[in-house]
Amino acid sequence: MYPETCNPNDSMREIEVSRMFKYLYSDVQCLGYCPEYALKEYERNGWQLVMESDDLDLLRVGTVDFLSFSYYNSAVISTKEQEKTSRGNMMEAVKNPYLEESEWGWPIDPTGLRIVLNQLYDRYQLPLFIVENGLGALDTFNDQNEIVDDARIAYLSAHIEQMIKAVVHDGVKLLGYTPWGCIDIISAGTGEMKKRYGFIYVDLDDAGKGTFTRKKKKSFYWYKKVIESNGTSIQAKP
Repeated sequence: MYPETCNPNDSMREIEVSRMFKYLYSDVQCLGYCPEYALKEYERNGWQLVMESDDLDLLRVGTVDFLSFSYYNSAVISTKEQEKTSRGNMMEAVKNPYLEESEWGWPIDPTGLRIVLNQLYDRYQLPLFIVENGLGALDTFNDQNEIVDDARIAYLSAHIEQMIKAVVHDGVKLLGYTPWGCIDIISAGTGEMKKRYGFIYVDLDDAGKGTFTRKKKKSFYWYKKVIESNGTSIQAKP
């Protein structure tokens, strides 16, 4: 998340939103306690945590060994009323003029992945694992009955490049990367089949009609080479 301007109020608002939206659950799971900022928020809202006598000890000793997370887009946070907004991953934020957007209006921010990898690793000093990252798009057949999804290849390639920079240049400990996804399924965010993420096309429409025939997209063969080369085919430079 980025503050919209250098106005200190925007920066403070970004901290507040990041705490509750991005960090709260991982703070508890990685650090082993409920952070003070969350307790203050509960207090302001009149919420009372009901805990058993040994719950705090269980949190302290039950921390995770690594942190996995999904990354699709970044967001801009502001204290001003906004006319232009950007909706990404079920969160509405300020439109970022420096970024392109997907066909569904999600900001495309590969550098944001490198940023959040650094933020999470600096905060927790635990190995990380990217378990979801992908582009929802309309996929159509060309005259040769092929799906040439170059936009998806460009999206994933740019994000993998930034992931490699975070590891090689910044020293982030990263266990792995799994994109979303292998095969087209119904989009969890919109309930649509036409919003496709997979490397493999499935003949099915939003109404559930189709033959269920499957066909490999251009991105399938591209990502196969990425896996075989352990990412070196991306040729990212730190």
